[in-house]
Amino acid sequence: MKSDSQLKQDVTAELHWEPAVNASQIGVEVKNGIVTLAGHVDSYTEKWNAERAAQRVAGVTGLAVEMEVRLPGPSQRDDADIARSANDLLNWSSSLAKDSIQVMVEKGWVTLTGQVGWDFERREVTSSIRKLMGVTGVSDQITIKPVVSVTVLKSDIEAALKRRAHNDAAMITVNVKGAEVYLSGTAHTWAERDLAGHAAWSAPGVQNVVDNIVVTY
Repeated sequence: MKSDSQLKQDVTAELHWEPAVNASQIGVEVKNGIVTLAGHVDSYTEKWNAERAAQRVAGVTGLAVEMEVRLPGPSQRDDADIARSANDLLNWSSSLAKDSIQVMVEKGWVTLTGQVGWDFERREVTSSIRKLMGVTGVSDQITIKPVVSVTVLKSDIEAALKRRAHNDAAMITVNVKGAEVYLSGTAHTWAERDLAGHAAWSAPGVQNVVDNIVVTY
């Protein structure tokens, strides 16, 4: 098991390795395996990429984010301008039904509401909005239309786990209540844990995934 000092070195190195992050602006502290990222970044996308980079490091058991998004002068936009860009982007998407997603912007923070048929559509929307100039954060309140049988959903997710997270599939339990999926058990890495969550979200009709998988090293 890694010491806190080793984890700090590894997380710092991973941040420097990530080309989408300016690691010189981010401070790293570690206590009992929990990593705290502080400092400031120039965009919400950079903040998001820094969080993902820290989570990729083996041994990290938790993540606290205290980074601030400080938009440089040319990147600052008013809320109405951001909302127009977000609506244009959604209207240009070929996979979304017209007016299925609504946008609200306050001080650069975008809140998305509405309903889609698949989780990949929800993820594509949030990923696209995250990259818009001037955005300081994204709240994803998009829901998924329920269309599936509980029995079929459970068996489909378990089959997907065996395909994607083969090493840890036997140690992960899947329970389904309505359109909610509950994952429990253990995984050996954050990557395997993320694969399990992605497998659950990839099933049609899933509205929420409660991930109680514990990462053990």
